[in-house]
Amino acid sequence: MPSTLPDGSPAPADGSLPPAALAGVGSRPFGVYLHVPFCTTRCGYCDFNTYTADELGSAPGASRASWADGAIAELRIARRALGDADVPVATVFVGGGTPTLLPPAELGKVLRFIDDEFGLAPGAEVTTEANPESVDATSLAQLREAGFTRISIGMQSVRPHVLAVLDRVHTPGRPAGAVAEAKRAGFEHVSLDLIYGTPGESVADWRDSVETALAAGPDHVSAYALIVEEGTRLAARMARGELPLPDDDDQADKYVLADELLTAAGYAWYELSNWATSAAARCRHNELYWTGADWWGVGPGAHSHVGGTRWWNVKHPAAWASRLAAGSSPAYAREMLDAETQRVERVLLEVRLATGLPLDALDDDGRRAAAQVVADGLADDTAHADGRLVLTRRGRLLADAVVRDLLP
Repeated sequence: MPSTLPDGSPAPADGSLPPAALAGVGSRPFGVYLHVPFCTTRCGYCDFNTYTADELGSAPGASRASWADGAIAELRIARRALGDADVPVATVFVGGGTPTLLPPAELGKVLRFIDDEFGLAPGAEVTTEANPESVDATSLAQLREAGFTRISIGMQSVRPHVLAVLDRVHTPGRPAGAVAEAKRAGFEHVSLDLIYGTPGESVADWRDSVETALAAGPDHVSAYALIVEEGTRLAARMARGELPLPDDDDQADKYVLADELLTAAGYAWYELSNWATSAAARCRHNELYWTGADWWGVGPGAHSHVGGTRWWNVKHPAAWASRLAAGSSPAYAREMLDAETQRVERVLLEVRLATGLPLDALDDDGRRAAAQVVADGLADDTAHADGRLVLTRRGRLLADAVVRDLLP
């Protein structure tokens, strides 16, 4: 499969990092992302780096059975690259793909290696994503026993015709059952993921999905607007005129409805697309991404960031496994972020947070634009007076436009 990764600069075969990146390692929060690229079927809207068994065929090293050993080999490279610094792992996030297609014992083996080599910080958050049909009471109990504390379950919608457009294969009632089983298994935190704006989804359909998710009782809900990604089956169907493109006004109405329902049920937004019942229920791993902390991404196509250096792995599982088998880093390329790039990315990300963007992250033009954003009712005036830009609900709907104003 040809790589569509950005070019960047060549990444060292031994996985080493520049001295500037290593400065301060261990003093900043550190997380590990584990990418499991396997899926039973491919959802029509998904452009993630995922593969079905038919797509992988018999490629050497590309099987589910070899993933854990490959992940451990890459983690050994990570431990060497980070040197002698004490780097306790605050968060682990296993994403995909469908991580729970792997046996819990395999995921647990990798988690134990992380704990042995790096050490899990006290109270570490350990998350896995799951499709509702890929877990049951037994596997959830095994995952909890292995050390997982949090699970994020893909629900997307409760309406069968919406799921059909998205090519989702789970039955509509199964996500709620998975939430109940995860709670009984002892998971500390359970999240449900929703998508709004699918062609053919009415406002009533969306209300039903949100209310059904709330009735299941997770302590975290993510709600994402459908984005049509180039190269997906959904994009091809829209290009052929089989389905209409998502409507911006429809998606805005559904975002407002979700925020109203979630807020009334005791959930608070902490990032544009994420709501939690308490600070403890927030996804701390994602907060690492949004605040520019350090993380090492393991697996085919995984991205990493340490101390202003960012790199990304080769995409295909066979290429990833082949490099590791040869004792080399699977990193494809990397880039060193200069101070201005880091500032711009900070603005892009932190303006999305309920904690807000510190005004001192803006230049003079940006601070003048921030004052106008407040005057236009897109940000809170009290927070602005305290030196932070916190978006109002209307501002959240126009977040991209706000960012363009802040970074002229």
